[in-house]
Order: sequence, then C-alpha cells, then structure tokens
Amino acid sequence: MANRRPPDWAIYAAASAVLLSLSLLRRENADAPPALPAPSSTPPDGEGALLGPVTPFDATVTVQNPDTPFKPQAGTAFSIAERGRWVTARHVVEGCRQPALVVGPGKAVAADVRLAPHADIALLLTDGGPPAVPIAAAEPLRKGQRGFHPGFPQGRAGEATSRLLGRETLKVLGRGARDEPVLAWAEVGRTAGLGGTLSGLSGAPVLDARGRAVGVTLAEAPRRGRIYTTAPDTFGPAIRGEQTLDEPLLAQRVTVDNYGQVADDLRRDLRVAQVVCLSG
Repeated sequence: MANRRPPDWAIYAAASAVLLSLSLLRRENADAPPALPAPSSTPPDGEGALLGPVTPFDATVTVQNPDTPFKPQAGTAFSIAERGRWVTARHVVEGCRQPALVVGPGKAVAADVRLAPHADIALLLTDGGPPAVPIAAAEPLRKGQRGFHPGFPQGRAGEATSRLLGRETLKVLGRGARDEPVLAWAEVGRTAGLGGTLSGLSGAPVLDARGRAVGVTLAEAPRRGRIYTTAPDTFGPAIRGEQTLDEPLLAQRVTVDNYGQVADDLRRDLRVAQVVCLSG
C-alpha cells in the first residue's frame, strides 16, 4: 500500500515546533551566565594548600633543656592590648624576677608575667601601652604563605621574612618536658647586613601580609634555614580574651619590598619592643 503524504497543516505544525524549540534553546543559552573558571590549585604569591590539623605524623624537633632554671635572656615582645598586654616567648622571661620592656635609650618599664602552662608563650602586663598589633590566631594558614618577623635579633633592630613549610612537633626534654605543636618556616630574607644567629628575635610576632600576628617567633635552626613559631593550637588559647572586639588596632600591609619599613614603624611606635631582665 502506498504511503500517504501528511497534510500540509501537519508539516507546518511540526516545522513550527522545531523552530520554537531551537529559539527557546538559544535564548536559554544566551541568558545563562558564563561558566565559572576552574578553581586554581595554587593561590597567588606561591601559596599552597591549607595547613592541616596536628597529626601524629608531624616531624619532630627535639630540644634538651637543662634541669636548672633557665637563664633569662633578651628578646622581643609585641602589644596585643592598649591597656598594657604584651606577648613574648616564655623562655625569654622564665626565671627572670623582673622583666622589663625597653621604651627608650636607658629607659625600661617593669612588667608582671603570666606564663602559659603548656606552651612557649608568656603574657607581660604593664600599666597601659601602645596601640595593639591585630591578632589572627584562628586565621586559616596556607603552606608557602609569607611570614614577617620584626624584632631585635642579636639585641638590635632587625627583621626576617619566611615562607610557611608546615607543622612540626617541638619535643622538649628535661626541665618543662612537653610535646608542643609548632610551625616551621623557611627563612628567605633578613635585614641587610645581619649575619649569624637570629637570637633575640624570640617573642617577636610572625605577621601575615595584612600585618596581623598569626603566632610568636620561638627559635631558629640556622643550619636548616628554619624559623619556628607557635602553632594556632597554642597561640589562640594562651591569649584568649586579651584582645577584645573594641580594641583600637593599628596594622599595615606587609610585602617583601616594605617589611623593613613596617618593622621600623612597629619598633618606633613600641608596638614591638625589646624585652630585658632587670634582675634574675
């Protein structure tokens, strides 16, 4: 039996339906926003993945403390509250009967001390102080991000810059034995003409690019080119409640080109100050 040709009206209806469908499809595509670019796996400035939590597999750094009390040494502190709250490294002031903050040539202000029980952190208390360095203890950190350490290496004004490598565990033997999580940073720059040890930088803030303190500088491993700082796990709890939301803060953005100038500003305004021991 011969195929019957469909009526003209059916052909026109089918053609109209196809054209309408194509028209709607073109409009939907035209109105749709462009696809988002694939996320980059490497953030700007060489930063990498977010720093993970403490694990049992973190590398270990061992420190042997003598059984006798620590000998006080000069170091660095930074202001975290204008009412007179400063942070430094515990080992800078432990064993010192009267620590003080240098505020000018031949001038120092005595400070009371509160030692963190399970971390190399100490809080210094004075009657008032300069504007505070902003704290970012809970800020997510990324491997490869830059850190800036302004202070008093070798007892004089100086600074270093670094990049975050990752987590390690500081295993302290002897007096004050403990396992403390720390961050390891690769030193990538320092004050021109500053050679040798960074001793005296202990207690300095490690600043991020926004000028916020993300930890406290604790020690160095010169042969490995590393700087060790507190980890968020100890830094945050040790200063909790000391910097309130209404605290007047003063911060500057920091780059590899201006970190020396920013460090000079911090020291001149006494937001970063030298710590000494008046009597041991």
